[in-house]
Amino acid sequence: MTIFQAIILGVVQGLTELLPISSSAHLNIIPWILGWDKILEFVNSFEGFDVALHFGTLLAIVLFFFKDWIELIKGGYKLAIKKEKTTQGKMFWYIVLATIPGGIIGFLLDHFLEDLLTKPIIIAIALIVMGIVLYIVDKNAKSNTKYEDMSLKQTFLIGFSQALAFIPGVSRSGVTMTTGRLMGVDRESTAKYSFLLSTPIVFAATLYKLKDFVFSVPFFIGIFVSFLVGILVIKFLLQYLKKGSFKFFAIYRVIIGIIIIVLCIVR
Repeated sequence: MTIFQAIILGVVQGLTELLPISSSAHLNIIPWILGWDKILEFVNSFEGFDVALHFGTLLAIVLFFFKDWIELIKGGYKLAIKKEKTTQGKMFWYIVLATIPGGIIGFLLDHFLEDLLTKPIIIAIALIVMGIVLYIVDKNAKSNTKYEDMSLKQTFLIGFSQALAFIPGVSRSGVTMTTGRLMGVDRESTAKYSFLLSTPIVFAATLYKLKDFVFSVPFFIGIFVSFLVGILVIKFLLQYLKKGSFKFFAIYRVIIGIIIIVLCIVR
C-alpha cells in the first residue's frame, strides 16, 4: 500500500464513518472502483487496515468527547459503588448495556457472512434501502427526547440496532441514528449518543484485529488522516443537525447505490 492510497482511504474513513453513509461500504467500493482490489500487495496490506482507520476515527471521538467520557466514567463509578444517581452515571451504564447485544450479534454475523456481504451489489442495495428508511424515519419522527432524558429502552434498542452494521452499506452511525430518530430522540442528541456508543465496539474491534496490523508509514498516515478528518466531521455534523435534517445523507446514499449498480452492470 502506498502513502497516496493510505491518505485517500484515511480521508474516506474520516468522512464516512461518522456520517450516516457507511464507511465500510466506501472502504470496499473505492478500491474496487480504482482497481486497487486487484493488486496483491494492496490486498495483503489492507488486511486489518480498515480497522486501523476506524481506530483513527475512534481517537477523534475520544478526543472530541474527552470531557464527556471523563464525566461518564466518574458517574458510572459513583452509581455502581456509591449509589449516587447522576445523568452521567445513568448514561454510562446505558452505553455498557446497549453495547453488549449489538456487539455480540454483529461479531458472529460478520464472522460467518463477511465474504458474501462485501459484494458490490449487496453494498449498493444496503445503501439504497437504508437511505430510504433513514429519510422516511427522519422526516416523520418527533424530536421530543434530548440526550440527557434518553431512557433504557431507547438506548438499548439503539445499541441493539448496531448488529445490522456488519452489513457494508448499512452504516453503524446510519442505523443507530435512524433508530434514535424512530425512538423520538432529537437529531443532535441521537448523533452524540451514536458517537459515544461506537467507542467501546470500535475499541474492541481494534484489539481483536491487532494481530493483522501491518505497521508501516502508510499505516500510521492513514490513521492520522482519518483522525484529523474525523474531528472536523464530528464538529460539522453536531452543528449541522441543530437545524438541518438527514435528508441530504439519505439522498447521497441512494445516488451512490445506483451508481454502484450501474458499474456492476457495465463491468
